[in-house]
Amino acid sequence: MSDQLTHHPVYNTVDRDDFPTLIEVDRYAERSTDFDEIISATVDHFWDPSDPRYLDFNQPFDQKNDTIMPRDFCIELQCEVGQKLDEGQKIRLANENTRFQLSSILHGEQGALTLSASLAMILRDPGAQEYATNQAREEARHVAGFSRYIAQRWGTPLAAGPTLKNLMSEIVVSQQVYKKLIGMQMLIEGLAMGAFATINAGTNDPLLQRLVQFVMTDEAFHHKFGKIWADKTIPSLTPQEHEVVEDWAAECFQHLLFNLINAEQKQEIYGEFGLDWKWVRSAIIEAFSDETRREAMTEGTDIFRVLIKTLLKSGIITDRTRHVYAQWVDMSELQREEDEVVGTDVAESAMDVLRDINQGRKKIGKALRSVRL
Repeated sequence: MSDQLTHHPVYNTVDRDDFPTLIEVDRYAERSTDFDEIISATVDHFWDPSDPRYLDFNQPFDQKNDTIMPRDFCIELQCEVGQKLDEGQKIRLANENTRFQLSSILHGEQGALTLSASLAMILRDPGAQEYATNQAREEARHVAGFSRYIAQRWGTPLAAGPTLKNLMSEIVVSQQVYKKLIGMQMLIEGLAMGAFATINAGTNDPLLQRLVQFVMTDEAFHHKFGKIWADKTIPSLTPQEHEVVEDWAAECFQHLLFNLINAEQKQEIYGEFGLDWKWVRSAIIEAFSDETRREAMTEGTDIFRVLIKTLLKSGIITDRTRHVYAQWVDMSELQREEDEVVGTDVAESAMDVLRDINQGRKKIGKALRSVRL
C-alpha cells in the first residue's frame, strides 16, 4: 500500500527535494484542467486587507463596555465561573475568549499558508501546483487580515493551544498527501467555515463581520480542492487504504472535539482573573453535559457538526466508524442534507460586494493609465 494513496494522477507527487523531476520537458504538457474553474474564479473574490476600500481597520469598538461576540458564546460565563466576576470582568473575559478564538483562527490560517506552499513543492501536476500556489497567496492575506484585526483590538494574539499546534505540525510536515488534504482542506478548513459562519451571524463588531465574510469567499473554494481529492480518490481506495484514511480522520475528530477549546487550552487567559484553569474546567464540566454538547451540534453552523458532515459527504465515514460520530449528531439527517458547505450563501453575497469594489478599482486604474499616457 502506497503511503500517498493517490489514485488519480492530478494528485501525484514528487519528493520535496526532487526538483529535476519538475523541469522534465514532458511534465509541462500534462497539466490537468480539473482546477481551472476554481483558479479562474479568484479574480471574483480578490480583496486586499491593506486597502480601506475593503476593510477599514480604524473602525472603533468599545471593548470596555461591549463584547465583540455575544456573552453566551463565552462558555465560562454560562457556569459558576461567571458568578465570581464583576460586570467589567465578565466583559473582559468574553472579549479575551474571542481573542483566543481569533488567535486560533490566525494560527490555523498560517498553517494553511505553510501547508499550501508545501503542496506546491511536491505536486507534480502543473494545474494542481498552480492551485496550491494560488491558495497559499489567499491564505497569506487571511494571515494579514486577522493579524491586523487582532492588533487593532488587543495588540497581540494569544499563543496557539497544544491541540491545534500539534495537529497542524503533523499535517504540515507530513509527506503523506492524504493527511495534508484531509487534515487541512477538510478538517481544519471545515472547522474554520463553521467558526466563520458563527462569527458572521453573531458578532457585534461590523469590522470583524466584514473580515470573516471576505475570508469565507476564499475558504469556500479551498474546501472544494479537498472535495475534488475525495471525489477522485476515496472510491478508488482499497479496503485496507480506506481503513487507514477513515481511522485517522476519526482519531483527529475525537481529539479536536475533546481538546480544541477546553479550559486547559486557555490557561493564558485565566491568570488575569485569578482563576485556576483546573477549577474552571471542573465548573464547565459540571454545568455542561454531553447532552448539552449534542444539543449544540443540532445547530447548522456548529463547528463539529460541519466537520462531521464534511467527512460523511466525502465518503470517508463508513459503518466501521459511524458510531464515533452518531453519538453526537443524527447521521441520517446529515446524509439527507444538501452537499453544500456551511456559509456558502454568505460567501456568495460577499463576492457580490467584492465584484463591485474590484470593478471600481479597475475603472480608477484605467483612468490613471489614460492620464499617464
